[in-house]
Amino acid sequence: MRLQIYKSLWGMEHLSYGESIRQIAAAGYEGVEAPVPPSEHIEEFMEMLYEHKLNYIALIASTGQSLKEHIESFSNGIERAALLNPLLVISHSARDCMSDGDQVAFFRAALSEEKAHGVSVGHETHRHRAMYTPWNTARLLQKFPDLRITADFSHWCCVCETLLEDQAEAIAIASERTIHIHARVGYAQGPQVPHPAAPEYEQELRAHETWWRQILAKRQAAGYALTSATPEYGPPGYMHTLPFTSQPVSDLWDTCIWMKDRLRTSYS
Repeated sequence: MRLQIYKSLWGMEHLSYGESIRQIAAAGYEGVEAPVPPSEHIEEFMEMLYEHKLNYIALIASTGQSLKEHIESFSNGIERAALLNPLLVISHSARDCMSDGDQVAFFRAALSEEKAHGVSVGHETHRHRAMYTPWNTARLLQKFPDLRITADFSHWCCVCETLLEDQAEAIAIASERTIHIHARVGYAQGPQVPHPAAPEYEQELRAHETWWRQILAKRQAAGYALTSATPEYGPPGYMHTLPFTSQPVSDLWDTCIWMKDRLRTSYS
């Protein structure tokens, strides 16, 4: 199993596309994870990816106050993303507060759109979204055998206020359906530890690495030769800051590099 590691543009918004992509390529990443650029920047973005031989994973999100609006925004997002020929699409999909019936209707429509555009979509296990808990995600995956996810279990740790010790069954089905990993370490009180190398968070790091290893093992057993992952650490306010100063407690770029190198060493 080969692990292909991407860098998110999250936290690099102060740089131009050219600057950020050059920096990502120089650091040894194999691709970029980012929302579809505004129309006026798409040509520049794609030219930079081509120049530096980087792959692309697109980010989209459904929005709105109604089921209809969420379906329409997802449809528009996947249509725009598909034009850029991404490796896959990551979607923040539906809402946690939707009824079970509306969530089912959303994912039925989403799967139809995926098929129509010929794009693989990993619906992210994210707070605020339909897949915000292990059990709700498991319910949806059991309902739709073709549904695939982007595994970011850091959110589940935060929502459940545990390291998911009682969620083995949900993690098992989620692992089987994962097509992309967000390799961020969360803990019981938040979706991002101050730094994954900190010894006080060794238990959390080990738990996440166990889940990632399970995902890779299941994909390898299913015949896949490649899995993609992003060390998706975020800037303040995901990252902790010092009181009264807003000074981040870790360097975001260095934190992502540490996680990239850890993934390469552990899973290559």
